[in-house]
Amino acid sequence: NHAETHMRKGEWAEAAKVSGIECVGLVAACPGGEFTVGQKVAALMGGMGRTINGSYAEYTSVPTGNVVPIESGLSWEELAAIPESYATAWTCLHRNLDLHAGQTLVIRGATSALGQAALNIAAQAGAQVTATTRNRERISKLEALGAQRVELEGSDLSRRIPKPSDAVLDLIGNSTVLDSLGMVRRGGRVCLAGFLGGLAPIALFNPLLQMASGVQWSFFGSFMFGTPEFPLSDVPLQTIVERAAAGSYKAKPARVFRFDEICEAHRMMESNQAGGKLVVRH
Repeated sequence: NHAETHMRKGEWAEAAKVSGIECVGLVAACPGGEFTVGQKVAALMGGMGRTINGSYAEYTSVPTGNVVPIESGLSWEELAAIPESYATAWTCLHRNLDLHAGQTLVIRGATSALGQAALNIAAQAGAQVTATTRNRERISKLEALGAQRVELEGSDLSRRIPKPSDAVLDLIGNSTVLDSLGMVRRGGRVCLAGFLGGLAPIALFNPLLQMASGVQWSFFGSFMFGTPEFPLSDVPLQTIVERAAAGSYKAKPARVFRFDEICEAHRMMESNQAGGKLVVRH
């Protein structure tokens, strides 16, 4: 996950000695009895990699509220590409943006793992999706995932697409969110859920002058999963896995690394060449 590169470099407020914010595997022990030994599960967030040691390990200990039982015949590598990206995408689309069939949606940063997950979910839900990428070579991939229109990413995007849109999912971050706010209708929604463009703050932001009246702007961070406000049980992860297995969600990892290749995985993430989800197999 891209956040793990920032944790490694000390750019995150909290970072544990062992990184990794999600994993899939088999239960080795569960003192409270919520899960059975040997049960297949997915785990994400709950402080993993931030306040407690994370998933870059043979074993990891996670709060039960951040663990979900999974029944699937998918390979471990395919299953590992799903939890955090798809849970976050589903929450942004259905809770923050309240997306419905027929609505227009712009996804900025759509070739990222989270962006592809959001595109899969939104297109299957009947939304009319415009997706952005910085790489012309990835336009056909986004079209295959369901984008009805693909634009090259840029700070002037709001001047190049039909307006107004019903919703924008901005995964680029602070460098583009003001432009995103300018492309939604009155009553439209913008959700900021990524920082592919870096962590620099918005300079000289004045919402009274730079936001249209009636536009709703929210933020979602996956670190909220497992809290009372965002229980992981709200996310239909089993259904998402089943749709991936059936092929309606194209969720295969872009590349799989061995455990001793984690450094190479980080180099690929930082070069922005991943083109999707990177999975590390222990």
